[in-house]
Amino acid sequence: MSTDRQIQITAGDVTVVASLNDSPTADALWEALPISASGQTWGDEIYFGIPVEAENDDYAEETVEMGAVAYWPPGNALCLFFGPTPMSAPGEIRPASAVNVMGQIEGDATVLKAVPGGATVTVERA
Repeated sequence: MSTDRQIQITAGDVTVVASLNDSPTADALWEALPISASGQTWGDEIYFGIPVEAENDDYAEETVEMGAVAYWPPGNALCLFFGPTPMSAPGEIRPASAVNVMGQIEGDATVLKAVPGGATVTVERA
């Protein structure tokens, strides 16, 4: 994980910091910052459309770790995972379909549970 590219994500009243990896999708996100959008929730995931277009890459995963920052190609969406989604089996975090993992939230990602659907989410360089 590259530590030289950190992003700050503010969702409603909650702010977290994440480190981006060296994937092509993370590069595209970095170049598109800052981004603000209305976030939607799906289980313990916040997602929103971003001005990035990418296909699944070498970082694509069917299940992700707690705190994953990922890109969902079918929706051109940035996804923040902080627990199970409606598709998850016990003990896993499963996106709707494969996502490109771009980075990891530092610290306790479950603070994002406090963010209501429709809250404004801002992603910027930290």
